[in-house]
Amino acid sequence: MQRKKTMAKVDVLNLNGDKVGSLDLADSVYGQVNEDLLWEAVKHYRASLRQGTHKTKSRSEVAGSGKKLWKQKGTGRARIGSVRSALWRHGHTVHGPQPRSYEYAFPRKKLLGALRSALASKLADGKLTVVDSLEIKEAKTKLYRAALDKLDAKRTTLLVENGKTLSQALVLGARNLKGVELVLNNEVHPYDLLRYERAIFSKAAIEQLSESLVKSVSKRHTAHTEAA
Repeated sequence: MQRKKTMAKVDVLNLNGDKVGSLDLADSVYGQVNEDLLWEAVKHYRASLRQGTHKTKSRSEVAGSGKKLWKQKGTGRARIGSVRSALWRHGHTVHGPQPRSYEYAFPRKKLLGALRSALASKLADGKLTVVDSLEIKEAKTKLYRAALDKLDAKRTTLLVENGKTLSQALVLGARNLKGVELVLNNEVHPYDLLRYERAIFSKAAIEQLSESLVKSVSKRHTAHTEAA
Protein backbone atom coordinates (compact mmCIF):
# COMPACT_ATOMS: atom_id res chain seq x y z
CA MET A 1 0.00 0.00 0.00
CA GLN A 2 1.41 3.38 -1.01
CA ARG A 3 2.08 5.83 1.80
CA LYS A 4 -0.14 8.88 1.56
CA LYS A 5 1.71 12.18 1.69
CA THR A 6 0.11 14.94 3.74
CA MET A 7 1.17 18.55 3.83
CA ALA A 8 1.13 21.33 6.39
CA LYS A 9 0.91 24.93 5.23
CA VAL A 10 2.95 27.86 6.45
CA ASP A 11 2.60 31.50 5.44
CA VAL A 12 5.39 33.15 3.48
CA LEU A 13 6.02 36.72 4.63
CA ASN A 14 8.13 39.61 3.47
CA LEU A 15 10.44 41.56 5.77
CA ASN A 16 7.59 43.97 6.53
CA GLY A 17 5.59 41.13 8.05
CA ASP A 18 3.03 41.02 5.21
CA LYS A 19 1.83 37.72 3.80
CA VAL A 20 2.95 37.22 0.21
CA GLY A 21 2.18 33.55 -0.26
CA SER A 22 2.15 30.12 1.36
CA LEU A 23 4.33 27.03 1.36
CA ASP A 24 3.48 23.34 1.72
CA LEU A 25 5.57 21.41 4.25
CA ALA A 26 5.78 17.62 4.13
CA ASP A 27 4.21 15.88 7.12
CA SER A 28 6.99 13.27 7.01
CA VAL A 29 9.40 16.03 8.07
CA TYR A 30 7.26 18.43 10.12
CA GLY A 31 4.62 16.09 11.52
CA GLN A 32 6.27 14.38 14.48
CA VAL A 33 8.57 15.34 17.37
CA ASN A 34 10.89 12.71 18.84
CA GLU A 35 12.04 14.23 22.14
CA ASP A 36 14.42 11.37 22.95
CA LEU A 37 16.24 11.85 19.65
CA LEU A 38 16.46 15.60 20.25
CA TRP A 39 18.02 14.97 23.65
CA GLU A 40 20.61 12.64 22.11
CA ALA A 41 21.51 15.19 19.41
CA VAL A 42 21.90 18.01 21.94
CA LYS A 43 24.01 15.83 24.23
CA HIS A 44 26.29 14.89 21.32
CA TYR A 45 26.65 18.51 20.19
CA ARG A 46 27.44 19.82 23.68
CA ALA A 47 29.95 17.01 24.25
CA SER A 48 31.89 18.15 21.17
CA LEU A 49 32.08 21.68 22.64
CA ARG A 50 33.84 20.52 25.80
CA GLN A 51 37.52 21.47 25.82
CA GLY A 52 38.64 18.54 27.94
CA THR A 53 41.67 20.45 29.28
CA HIS A 54 41.25 19.31 32.90
CA LYS A 55 44.37 17.71 34.39
CA THR A 56 45.87 16.65 37.70
CA LYS A 57 49.55 15.92 38.30
CA SER A 58 50.83 12.37 38.22
CA ARG A 59 53.56 11.09 40.54
CA SER A 60 56.31 11.97 38.06
CA GLU A 61 55.04 15.55 37.72
CA VAL A 62 54.75 16.48 41.40
CA ALA A 63 57.61 18.56 42.81
CA GLY A 64 59.69 16.90 45.50
CA SER A 65 62.58 14.53 46.07
CA GLY A 66 62.28 10.85 45.34
CA LYS A 67 64.51 9.98 48.26
CA LYS A 68 63.21 7.50 50.79
CA LEU A 69 62.39 9.54 53.89
CA TRP A 70 63.48 7.02 56.50
CA LYS A 71 64.58 3.43 56.61
CA GLN A 72 62.06 0.69 55.96
CA LYS A 73 62.19 -0.95 59.36
CA GLY A 74 62.92 -0.13 62.95
CA THR A 75 61.44 3.37 63.30
CA GLY A 76 57.92 2.36 64.25
CA ARG A 77 56.54 4.58 61.55
CA ALA A 78 54.65 3.62 58.43
CA ARG A 79 56.67 2.60 55.41
CA ILE A 80 57.01 5.47 52.93
CA GLY A 81 59.04 5.71 49.77
CA SER A 82 58.62 9.31 48.62
CA VAL A 83 57.27 12.67 49.71
CA ARG A 84 55.35 12.70 46.41
CA SER A 85 53.07 9.84 47.52
CA ALA A 86 49.35 10.31 46.96
CA LEU A 87 48.83 9.65 50.69
CA TRP A 88 50.68 12.83 51.61
CA ARG A 89 49.68 16.45 51.40
CA HIS A 90 50.92 17.99 48.13
CA GLY A 91 51.36 14.51 46.69
CA HIS A 92 50.11 13.29 43.33
CA THR A 93 46.50 12.42 42.48
CA VAL A 94 45.58 8.80 41.83
CA HIS A 95 43.56 8.22 38.64
CA GLY A 96 42.93 11.96 38.24
CA PRO A 97 41.46 13.52 35.10
CA GLN A 98 43.74 13.92 32.09
CA PRO A 99 43.26 15.93 28.86
CA ARG A 100 40.84 14.13 26.55
CA SER A 101 38.28 14.66 23.82
CA TYR A 102 34.61 14.18 24.67
CA GLU A 103 33.56 13.78 21.04
CA TYR A 104 31.96 10.54 19.94
CA ALA A 105 30.38 9.18 16.79
CA PHE A 106 26.73 10.02 16.15
CA PRO A 107 24.88 8.25 13.30
CA ARG A 108 23.86 10.53 10.44
CA LYS A 109 20.38 8.97 10.36
CA LYS A 110 19.87 9.97 13.97
CA LEU A 111 21.11 13.50 13.29
CA LEU A 112 18.67 13.92 10.37
CA GLY A 113 15.86 12.50 12.50
CA ALA A 114 16.66 15.00 15.26
CA LEU A 115 16.72 17.83 12.71
CA ARG A 116 13.25 16.82 11.50
CA SER A 117 12.02 16.77 15.09
CA ALA A 118 13.52 20.19 15.83
CA LEU A 119 11.81 21.68 12.78
CA ALA A 120 8.51 20.01 13.71
CA SER A 121 8.80 21.37 17.25
CA LYS A 122 9.44 24.92 16.02
CA LEU A 123 6.47 24.70 13.64
CA ALA A 124 4.16 23.33 16.35
CA ASP A 125 5.17 26.13 18.72
CA GLY A 126 4.52 28.79 16.08
CA LYS A 127 8.18 29.85 16.18
CA LEU A 128 9.06 28.97 12.58
CA THR A 129 8.86 31.87 10.13
CA VAL A 130 9.39 31.72 6.38
CA VAL A 131 10.17 34.87 4.39
CA ASP A 132 10.37 35.26 0.65
CA SER A 133 13.86 36.76 0.97
CA LEU A 134 16.25 37.89 3.69
CA GLU A 135 17.88 40.45 1.43
CA ILE A 136 17.92 44.18 2.21
CA LYS A 137 19.46 46.66 -0.20
CA GLU A 138 21.68 48.32 2.42
CA ALA A 139 23.89 46.33 4.75
CA LYS A 140 22.75 48.16 7.88
CA THR A 141 22.17 46.49 11.21
CA LYS A 142 19.34 48.85 12.19
CA LEU A 143 17.37 47.89 9.06
CA TYR A 144 17.60 44.19 9.96
CA ARG A 145 16.68 44.95 13.56
CA ALA A 146 13.56 46.78 12.36
CA ALA A 147 12.69 43.88 10.02
CA LEU A 148 13.05 41.31 12.81
CA ASP A 149 10.82 43.38 15.08
CA LYS A 150 8.11 43.38 12.41
CA LEU A 151 8.44 39.59 12.19
CA ASP A 152 7.91 39.35 15.98
CA ALA A 153 11.50 38.18 16.48
CA LYS A 154 12.38 40.48 19.35
CA ARG A 155 14.41 37.97 21.36
CA THR A 156 16.96 35.36 20.22
CA THR A 157 16.68 34.49 16.53
CA LEU A 158 18.27 32.03 14.12
CA LEU A 159 18.45 33.23 10.51
CA VAL A 160 18.79 30.44 7.94
CA GLU A 161 19.74 31.22 4.34
CA ASN A 162 20.54 29.20 1.23
CA GLY A 163 24.22 29.22 0.31
CA LYS A 164 23.46 30.12 -3.31
CA THR A 165 21.50 33.25 -2.37
CA LEU A 166 23.66 34.37 0.58
CA SER A 167 24.89 37.91 0.04
CA GLN A 168 27.56 40.04 1.67
CA ALA A 169 24.90 42.58 2.65
CA LEU A 170 23.08 39.96 4.75
CA VAL A 171 26.30 38.84 6.46
CA LEU A 172 27.33 42.41 7.29
CA GLY A 173 23.85 43.51 8.33
CA ALA A 174 23.17 40.59 10.66
CA ARG A 175 26.55 39.96 12.28
CA ASN A 176 26.25 42.70 14.93
CA LEU A 177 22.68 41.91 15.98
CA LYS A 178 22.56 40.83 19.61
CA GLY A 179 21.04 37.39 20.09
CA VAL A 180 20.94 36.70 16.34
CA GLU A 181 22.95 34.09 14.43
CA LEU A 182 23.12 33.52 10.68
CA VAL A 183 23.71 29.97 9.37
CA LEU A 184 23.38 28.16 6.05
CA ASN A 185 20.61 25.62 5.57
CA ASN A 186 23.10 22.79 5.00
CA GLU A 187 24.87 23.61 8.29
CA VAL A 188 21.91 24.09 10.64
CA HIS A 189 21.97 21.75 13.65
CA PRO A 190 19.04 20.65 15.87
CA TYR A 191 20.80 22.38 18.79
CA ASP A 192 20.69 25.69 16.89
CA LEU A 193 16.94 25.41 16.39
CA LEU A 194 16.33 24.62 20.06
CA ARG A 195 18.75 27.22 21.38
CA TYR A 196 17.10 30.21 19.68
CA GLU A 197 13.52 31.23 20.41
CA ARG A 198 12.58 31.89 16.79
CA ALA A 199 13.88 30.47 13.51
CA ILE A 200 13.51 32.53 10.34
CA PHE A 201 14.14 30.75 7.03
CA SER A 202 14.28 32.22 3.57
CA LYS A 203 11.93 30.38 1.23
CA ALA A 204 14.83 29.03 -0.83
CA ALA A 205 16.58 27.76 2.30
CA ILE A 206 13.63 25.87 3.77
CA GLU A 207 12.63 24.40 0.41
CA GLN A 208 16.09 22.96 -0.16
CA LEU A 209 16.40 21.68 3.42
CA SER A 210 12.93 20.12 3.35
CA GLU A 211 13.66 18.42 0.04
CA SER A 212 16.82 16.79 1.40
CA LEU A 213 15.03 15.67 4.59
CA VAL A 214 12.14 14.18 2.59
CA LYS A 215 14.68 12.21 0.53
CA SER A 216 16.30 10.88 3.72
CA VAL A 217 12.89 9.67 4.95
CA SER A 218 12.19 8.01 1.59
CA LYS A 219 15.55 6.20 1.67
CA ARG A 220 14.84 4.98 5.19
CA HIS A 221 11.42 3.59 4.21
CA THR A 222 12.92 1.94 1.12
CA ALA A 223 15.65 0.31 3.21
CA HIS A 224 13.07 -1.00 5.71
CA THR A 225 10.90 -2.36 2.91
CA GLU A 226 13.83 -4.18 1.30
CA ALA A 227 14.90 -5.62 4.65
CA ALA A 228 11.38 -6.90 5.31
